[in-house]
Amino acid sequence: MSQDPIADMLTVIRNGQMSKKNSVEIPSSKAKIDILQVLQDEGYIQSFQLKKSDKPSVQVFLKYYAEKPVIAQIKRVSRPGLRVYKRKDELPTVMGGFGIVVVSTPKGVMSDKKARELGQGGEILCLVA
Repeated sequence: MSQDPIADMLTVIRNGQMSKKNSVEIPSSKAKIDILQVLQDEGYIQSFQLKKSDKPSVQVFLKYYAEKPVIAQIKRVSRPGLRVYKRKDELPTVMGGFGIVVVSTPKGVMSDKKARELGQGGEILCLVA
């Protein structure tokens, strides 16, 4: 059992893309679904689907372009042992703006671009490029 389920989700996605799988399945939680929604909105994954059974899970459909994964890098920033919070003017940029930072703000989980538009800072969950 893991202490950081979000890091586990990112690792499953990273490993699934390295092995060229069409989809991966992960245990479901509200935080994971919020992060997956941001990844889908920004075009890093095709889609995701909730599966209800004894243990709810999410099937994530990975995205490829020219037989290469769309996600070149996905990395956890804030973790249970060291939370990372940034103000709206301190939000980092990834690859000169080509990547995104997933931020948990008081108004919900969103990309760094949307957080800047709304003038929100928050916890930096992960970097995606």
